[in-house]
Amino acid sequence: MSNFRLDKYEATVGRFRAFVAAWLAGWRPPSGAGKHTHLNNGMGLATAENTGYEPGWDTNWNISVPSTSEDWNTRLSCDSAFQTWTVDPAANEGRAIGCLNWFEAAAFCIWDNGFLPSEAEWNYAAAAGNEQRVFPWSVPSNDPAIDCNRANYRGGDDATLCTVGGISVAGSRSPVGDAKYGQADLSGNVTEWTLDWYADYSTDCHDCSNSTVGLIRVLHGGAFGNGISFQLVSNRDAGGPIGRASSFGVRCARTP
Repeated sequence: MSNFRLDKYEATVGRFRAFVAAWLAGWRPPSGAGKHTHLNNGMGLATAENTGYEPGWDTNWNISVPSTSEDWNTRLSCDSAFQTWTVDPAANEGRAIGCLNWFEAAAFCIWDNGFLPSEAEWNYAAAAGNEQRVFPWSVPSNDPAIDCNRANYRGGDDATLCTVGGISVAGSRSPVGDAKYGQADLSGNVTEWTLDWYADYSTDCHDCSNSTVGLIRVLHGGAFGNGISFQLVSNRDAGGPIGRASSFGVRCARTP
């Protein structure tokens, strides 16, 4: 895997609000945008099957992103109990944004001059590379300790949420819950969309992603409503690209 950067924080309501304003003002991702352009002479990640390279943004995907403020407000208000989006800026601006589908997450990262991380990149950051940590903060790497000081998850003796109200302020468990390279909330809070279609892991590939079109895209990192097993770095989750839940958020990657 070549060098890359991964945001320290999950995208917040405030950051996403600026993106929504840009979208409503007419901004759209250019065709092919969102590639790992620092790789393979600008072609981006190779496919896991070594049949080509990541395609980048398809302008046909624009229809999967809301086009009116009313539609945005409806879609980002997908769960009255746990959504963090509010119609007008309020107390939640620093909380992680939830209720995102894959297309919205990908478009946001492109607008923010980044791209969705591949599943391999996300795993590398969370596992601390070849340390293969159980949790992002695990030192030694096989230390199974987890508590509400390290992650916002369904924990505690009574299996209640670690944060009343669900999603917490991005980075609220920092620094004790941080990963080796400084990222906060790689376990818990919101689960994060990655670039890959869900498929069996490739046995041998370099700077690659699962790009063969399937039914579901990979999510990683567990969420506020999930138990311990979902917070493991090794856990994989997935959802349909147009699917959304209060726990579906994003963290962007960037060129080195």
